Amino acid sequence: MPMSPNTEAKLEHLFSLLAQGYGVPSEKIVKGFSVTPSAEQRLQDAIVEKSEFLQLINVVTVSEMIGENVLAGASGPVSGRIDTSVDGAERTPRDVLGLDKHTYGLHQTNSDVYIRYNTLDVWAKFKDFAERYVRYVQERIASDRELVGWHGVSAAATTDLTANPLLQDVNKGWMQYMREKRPANILTQGALAPGEIRIGKDGDFLNLDHAVSDLLQGIPKYLRKNLMVLVGDELVSAEHAGLYKAIGGTPSEKVLATQSMSLMGGQPWMTPSNFPGRGLVVTPLNNLSIYVQEGSWRRKVEDAPKKDRIEDYNSRNEGYVVETPEQLVGLEFDNVKLPSADGTAWE
Repeated sequence: MPMSPNTEAKLEHLFSLLAQGYGVPSEKIVKGFSVTPSAEQRLQDAIVEKSEFLQLINVVTVSEMIGENVLAGASGPVSGRIDTSVDGAERTPRDVLGLDKHTYGLHQTNSDVYIRYNTLDVWAKFKDFAERYVRYVQERIASDRELVGWHGVSAAATTDLTANPLLQDVNKGWMQYMREKRPANILTQGALAPGEIRIGKDGDFLNLDHAVSDLLQGIPKYLRKNLMVLVGDELVSAEHAGLYKAIGGTPSEKVLATQSMSLMGGQPWMTPSNFPGRGLVVTPLNNLSIYVQEGSWRRKVEDAPKKDRIEDYNSRNEGYVVETPEQLVGLEFDNVKLPSADGTAWE
């Protein structure tokens, strides 16, 4: 079914706006083009704005596909003195980034979408047709970046969305970065059962306060600053339920229970969108980065009448980086177990 004349006119207007925004001739939109650095930055900013969490971390442009982390902080103390009056004694500078050079690697990432003509016909009735379409694409890319950041474990040559619905095979995310670069900082099991981390009464950790306090010991004291606890919604719900049961169910008691969770292990906390339900990570938010190679973003929008749709192809080279791995600790979320409803098992 062909698109309506009104939709066709709106689509031509959209192509014109895209060409203007990217600084290319209109015909380039359907032929394909490389995004200029200035337009690329505007595109990056627009995508970041579609996610509350991405606005809190770093999205960095780099020139190389492989290199050393660009925002790594000091991994150890650098202050001291030496008595230079002693023969042979002299001041020796310390490497502010430490002995370990933390590295990154980028992979081509495609974000290809389509919209059917009948959907476009509906959207064409709105005055903000162009903005609605652009927002549709950018919001999806932003959400995908969050998914890959927490769930990504590999960068497959050909991805499989059916087998990996959380985009586990699109790229290596922050947790995978830690598993490979500093595995000791990701707790994989407690003392009670192999391959399990039990949180609850008679578990490895009584509650989330206990778990966070214990995890903090894995971060050197000189790096324990600006920390944020990232915690999954399943763990938060279980914690709330336990508090309500212990404190009571009246409105005032529920308020007390909520207030008691204002901090976890003495640290502020949040639940990012697309974060694992049983995830628990402690790190400064500015320790998490997404690197995108400058000049790698390519785009093409084309009409596909044989399929009654418009296809939008986006690709860029990007990767996920923990700037200072020593400053991140967490639990292997797939191994976290909670008490069953009747309290007789861990599940």
